Amino acid sequence: MLERGYSSITVEDITTRADLGRATFYAHYTDKDALFEQIVDEVIADMQVRLEPVFGKDGRGFTGQAITALFHHAAQERDTYRVILRGEGDGLGLRRFVDDRSARVTEYFTHRSDAEGVRMRIDPEILARAWVGEIATVLAWWLESDPRAPIDDITDELLNLSLHGRYWASGFDAEGAQPPTS
Repeated sequence: MLERGYSSITVEDITTRADLGRATFYAHYTDKDALFEQIVDEVIADMQVRLEPVFGKDGRGFTGQAITALFHHAAQERDTYRVILRGEGDGLGLRRFVDDRSARVTEYFTHRSDAEGVRMRIDPEILARAWVGEIATVLAWWLESDPRAPIDDITDELLNLSLHGRYWASGFDAEGAQPPTS
């Protein structure tokens, strides 16, 4: 059903595939969007459970473990992540994913910065949304790829980007870089 796209799937398609009566479906959900919301919420909650131990291990971060855990979870829930990251269902799942991750990452980055006694150079929410956006985009590309690159390779690339920045990743020497003046 995934290949047909979310918008073309009907409640009848869902109940037939699940060998479930329409009345039973409607006893639990108002429509397919309500079912989709529940699925998205469950995937996000499960993802958070898997990521909590990783974030708790090293307050300093930048180990790549969170990326690895996220990609493994996405591989296990590939079809669900593909629907979410494609923005199907009027973008509801994608917005929930990005907003949830951004809020949690903002909190984590802020806590980490405070714990290390450093001051962030840019707004924590902008930093978190930029990070979540690049991870979500790479994750969506990776899930749609065939064959998919090994998770460890993706983690190494994204970790280097986090540690060294886009300037370095583009081949430039960061030592000579100067921030623009306003």
